[in-house]
Amino acid sequence: MTASKGRVLLCNCFKTMSLEGTAGELSSDLAAPLCTELCRGEMNRFEEAARSNDTLLVACTQEAPLFEEVAEELGASTRLQFVNIRETAGWTTGKTVPTAKVLALLADAANLEKMRPAPIREIESDGMCLVYGHGQAALEAAQALEDKLSVTLVLSHWDDVLLPPVLPFPVYSGRLRKLQGSFGNFEVTLDGYAAMIPASRKAPEFQLPRDGARAKCALVVDLSGDTAPITAPNKRSGYFRAAPNDTQGIERLIRDASEMIGTFEKPIYVSYNADICAHSHAGKTGCSNCLDACPAGALGSEAGKIAVDHGICGGCGSCAATCPTGAISYQYPTRPDLLVRIQTLLGAYGAAGGKAPVLLIHESGHGSELINAMARFGDGLPANVLPLSLHAATAIGHDALVTAFLSGAQRVVLLVDPKKAEETAPLNSEIVLTESLLKAMGHDTNGRVTLLCESDPDAVAAALNVATQPLKLQNPTRIAPVGGKRDIARMAITALHRASPDAPILLPLAEKAPYGRIEINCDGCTLCLSCVSACPSGALLDNPDRPQVSFIESACVQCGLCQTTCPEKVISLVPQFNTAETAVRATVLHEEEPATCTSCGKAFGAKSTINRIRERLAGKHQMFQSEHQISLIGMCDDCRIQAQWDADPGFAGASARPRPRTTDDYLEAEKTGLSMDDFLKN
Repeated sequence: MTASKGRVLLCNCFKTMSLEGTAGELSSDLAAPLCTELCRGEMNRFEEAARSNDTLLVACTQEAPLFEEVAEELGASTRLQFVNIRETAGWTTGKTVPTAKVLALLADAANLEKMRPAPIREIESDGMCLVYGHGQAALEAAQALEDKLSVTLVLSHWDDVLLPPVLPFPVYSGRLRKLQGSFGNFEVTLDGYAAMIPASRKAPEFQLPRDGARAKCALVVDLSGDTAPITAPNKRSGYFRAAPNDTQGIERLIRDASEMIGTFEKPIYVSYNADICAHSHAGKTGCSNCLDACPAGALGSEAGKIAVDHGICGGCGSCAATCPTGAISYQYPTRPDLLVRIQTLLGAYGAAGGKAPVLLIHESGHGSELINAMARFGDGLPANVLPLSLHAATAIGHDALVTAFLSGAQRVVLLVDPKKAEETAPLNSEIVLTESLLKAMGHDTNGRVTLLCESDPDAVAAALNVATQPLKLQNPTRIAPVGGKRDIARMAITALHRASPDAPILLPLAEKAPYGRIEINCDGCTLCLSCVSACPSGALLDNPDRPQVSFIESACVQCGLCQTTCPEKVISLVPQFNTAETAVRATVLHEEEPATCTSCGKAFGAKSTINRIRERLAGKHQMFQSEHQISLIGMCDDCRIQAQWDADPGFAGASARPRPRTTDDYLEAEKTGLSMDDFLKN
């Protein structure tokens, strides 16, 4: 907060909040004395502050449109930021003065200015709209949308349709077989497709139908009442759906769909780095976490790599949370920015004297509405509950959860819309991994991380008031979130381990955890090194000077590609987290004495492998019968070729090239009356 102390406007909203202590802590010209009616009787204070060219943080979101309008009328170039401290902190019936919490929220808001924005992709919508559905409801929706969009109506049923005297759009019959694409670029496939006959009288009549008709459109309005033809229909921009008998739903749908024409911007929520992806190698599948996690079907596998359809992606972040290597990274916000926010919020709260913080991570829409209801009609958020608003709570991974506890959080509550409950399996896995790490370090995990799929404010309030045992941490600390996902996660886990006095060096984890080591059954290993070539993270290494395979435990993501690639099936996975320094250094898993060439003495393979080949081939294969043939097995490539040459100098020889036949040869042969072969012999 240091950089923004002089640029904060604080208001107790007509004395409904106790903010004297907060104003005293800020002690700036703008923040003290404390405002009471900033949006009304004290607007002059805002106008004065807005005339500067610096960023101004206003601790009010309800009147943000008013403040922005006033600043625009003044022609002010000040960058305005707004933070809600009323519903999130000030409006509470608790006896604890919320000074520490308000200071933490102000620090988080000031830090938001430094966050890197996600890349943006532009979407062009020409307003081509397919209205597909059931009878009269679909017809009336098409009529309502026609004023602003270019509508085509496809009727799945038409028994109750009353045709109007004027039809400003084409009408067809059909059944939607397939829907692909996203807003601005949908492709539909229809069966039973037929144009309506203009002479239709009592009911629509259609021409001969055909199957497999295809067309493109910018948006789709589905009023069929059938099962949605796409995955996660509520997340797919440009696809609107309601039951044909849902009058209010259709009205909302018409209002929203009618505005979907023009140029739109959409964040690119995730990025992908194929170089560190553990999905596939040489046709064998390793990790498929992101494919399993994506609820929208935005991810696919192409040529052994992950393909991301940014048009479909809704930004839930589950893929990035469960990716073991960081090949898929969330950008809304980025991992470093998210961890900085968590550490800033908890750090400012602790520095201001706050006790037993509970981090409430919620989705910006659903969570904010519940918090607002709790503040207006209930007791409000407890003074130790610090809300952190994100686009999607499902983007939280174990790295963020561990960082929160490392920064002093006693509990973490993840609030998710119940409508998305079926999408929380990846988040549950991250919670289980976090609790496994905490438990292995000797901490009580009962109620430590709570996943709350709830829409009832009273139920949320009850869940936030659950007491937990304090974490046995020596000192909360911060980390610098620099590097890739595994670098940052390992840094946080190791720091939490150092702060846990009873933690062992090895932390056992459950199966499918992204940390661990591998074991090799040396008796069956031939050191073919196929595992080394298959490893996507560089955890397995070979030695160019001798038959040897080494392993770096900190780099292993437990993808299993080494296990599935191994022809001898001698590799097994052991999930664990090794906090020792040896985990970041290469250790030898298996090595053998090198076989040396019996001719030149050069090392060229493993001695046991050469001996095994000799045992299986000598005298048992037609190419290795004589002593000379058997001796070739013990030679390197160069010496083996030379030995074969010396034994039979002509084994690689070839007969002379025949003389080319010319036109003159054919003419001369004709003169002599001989065949061409006889002529050439002579």
